[in-house]
Amino acid sequence: MRYIDRNGNIIDRPESNDLSVKFLYNTPLGRTILKPLVHPLFSKIGGKLMNSSLSTLAIPGFIKNNGINMKDYPKKTYRSFNDFFTRRIKENVRPINRDPHALISPCDSYLSVYNISSNGTFSIKDTRYTLPMLLHSRKLARQFEGGYALVFRLTVSDYHRYIYPVNGVSSHLYKIPGKLNTVNPIANDSQPIYKENAREFVVINSHHFGHIVQMEVGALLVGKITNHKDSYHMIKRGEEKGYFEFGGSTIILLLRENQIELREDLLQNTYNGFETQLHLGDVIGHSISASKKIKKTLAFNDKT
Repeated sequence: MRYIDRNGNIIDRPESNDLSVKFLYNTPLGRTILKPLVHPLFSKIGGKLMNSSLSTLAIPGFIKNNGINMKDYPKKTYRSFNDFFTRRIKENVRPINRDPHALISPCDSYLSVYNISSNGTFSIKDTRYTLPMLLHSRKLARQFEGGYALVFRLTVSDYHRYIYPVNGVSSHLYKIPGKLNTVNPIANDSQPIYKENAREFVVINSHHFGHIVQMEVGALLVGKITNHKDSYHMIKRGEEKGYFEFGGSTIILLLRENQIELREDLLQNTYNGFETQLHLGDVIGHSISASKKIKKTLAFNDKT
């Protein structure tokens, strides 16, 4: 796991499950064991266990092993491990930038940014993806050719509720069934996980960024993506969209060409092979119109 933390420090350390993921995805025996594990039925069974009162026994060890700061969360008695895993954070711990021209992170995560080519393809760690494969729609895919694919990877220690990053109108919820591979980057070396995994998405007609796709991708042991609404409705920037149950998972934002100017460090970090650590609500870019105003103001200040 190679990333730049929120203070700009370079962190290069293995994730706790790297060795097991390498075994499952990179060895013949591991791939044999993996086949039933990625089936949604396995995650449903795991989900029932994580919803049982017996699963609360795993909570103290999980908090300790993952260094979770419980001061950020209200004190309560959890009914199950999933009740703990989907806990809400205290108000104001994840402040939302108020500038409506600023695109904000929809979740706590590790972000990578990829350019989408003019023919609708992009690469994640040498695995080639196409927008029609991701969206199951050629018509929709054409809107994002030449734009950006933002991949927000959540680890098990992250806050697993997510928000809308813009104001606008949301489409109905599209659901694509599929497998449930882990989203650990090691797995992407051997499996095209983002075109195989179960996922859900909406198209947002935003006020300042044009059309945006916000997609939630299920992962190993995450058999349930819970989105609060599934029909057309007005959305408010910072409004909670939903949550993932136990496990790591991913959110993908698709942005159209010439609609946003992303933070330069996000692009540079991905180019250098690093993810960028983000918190829910962090600013990741501005609308093109707002960016032009900011640059004019800076240029004026430099002259004076």
